[in-house]
Amino acid sequence: MIRWNNDYNHGAHPAILQAFADTNDSSYEGYGLDEWCRKAAGEIRKHLGGVDADIHFMLGGTQVNYTMIAAALRPYQGIICADSGHIQVHETGAVENTGHKIHVVPGVDGKITAAAVEKEAESYRTSDVPEHVTQPKMVFLSFPSEYGTIYTKEELSGISWVCREYGLYLMVDGARMGYGLGAEGNDVTLADIAAAADIFYIGGTKCGAMMGEAVVIVNEELKDHFRNYMKQNGGLLAKGWVLGLQFYTLFKDGTYFAITEQADRYAMQIRQAFAEKGIPSYIESPTNQQFVLLTEEQKEKLAKNHIFENQFWTEDGRFCVRFCTSWSTKEEEVETLLRDIREL
Repeated sequence: MIRWNNDYNHGAHPAILQAFADTNDSSYEGYGLDEWCRKAAGEIRKHLGGVDADIHFMLGGTQVNYTMIAAALRPYQGIICADSGHIQVHETGAVENTGHKIHVVPGVDGKITAAAVEKEAESYRTSDVPEHVTQPKMVFLSFPSEYGTIYTKEELSGISWVCREYGLYLMVDGARMGYGLGAEGNDVTLADIAAAADIFYIGGTKCGAMMGEAVVIVNEELKDHFRNYMKQNGGLLAKGWVLGLQFYTLFKDGTYFAITEQADRYAMQIRQAFAEKGIPSYIESPTNQQFVLLTEEQKEKLAKNHIFENQFWTEDGRFCVRFCTSWSTKEEEVETLLRDIREL
């Protein structure tokens, strides 16, 4: 069986395993104050367009999201998020558990829009009773979105402009950052994200690392005592060098960008095969996540050799399913899936 149900079903890129082996007999200072975290931060900063950012390394996406939000917001403040946003639908109320309300707004193709942000922020600004309602103070978006779609530089800049106008922080979930940056037609760089966002993270868990995410803090207001928030939320790893070593290995020679771009190319082959067979996409994604609409018969046939993720039923009785390539996807696995699609 070939797994396509997520992009974190393998261990780590071979270069990382080799780096672990090469350094296993060495000792390092704890809690992210080691040479590998410093070197990794240095490599990441090369891509940030000269922005003076603090960089921290944490274990996983949900932990990063609620820690960034907890560090940024006062108890009476909330965060604006599209209806399909990860913190809204996939994190078991983690944000609410920190005591902050999510202001859910309609998304377009999985993305939040500048207009939706402005409407929500203006509603609070013009409220006659602002002390009785939650103040939106932060905007959450994922790059790419939960449906694999990506923001253009113009869209990102528009959202950032609205945030500046209303005094909102912009936070970017980058769990699949590499797949967004490597997508065909993408015009956004890490430097663009650093220019637009106040705080974001670069995903490692889904992009070649055994585990780990790199938090990038641009806004000076959010840098203060962030490590205290990390510790309070269980995110200050004693063996912090394990995370730094991985990000250094992925970024020192461009491996991070190469392996995620390859996953996107494989995903485009899969999308094309479904299209040639007359099987429609639920949404047009240029990244490693592909959402297609299958009949029950087609679904059962593909399930003989492949594991994929069921999303939902459509009104016409088809299944929306997700096929997810990753840094670890092999060419022969793609060829097997292409063959099976053609034989449907």
